Amino acid sequence: MEDLTQEEWAEQLANDDKAVVLDVRTDAEVADGIIPNAIHIDFYLGDGFVDKVDELDKSKNYYVYCRSGNRSGQACAIMEDLGFENAYNLEGGMLDWTGDIVDA
Repeated sequence: MEDLTQEEWAEQLANDDKAVVLDVRTDAEVADGIIPNAIHIDFYLGDGFVDKVDELDKSKNYYVYCRSGNRSGQACAIMEDLGFENAYNLEGGMLDWTGDIVDA
């Protein structure tokens, strides 16, 4: 797992052909907008979150975000435990995000 600044995250994401964006916020938070092409899996699903994440393709590179960067950091740690090699946490989350947002 690696914590990336907004700039690092956006630049690395733009140049990664194996990138998957993962939003781990709640449904209510997602209703306010989502980063384009993100997959949404609510971190607060508990074991359900772990089960859904474990079904994802481990050969991809995951760019994970939440509202502030806390839950996404925890999600990256879980993903690492599940065998994901590349999970990148967005420092500051959506609170600091200055990139594009689309309706969920």
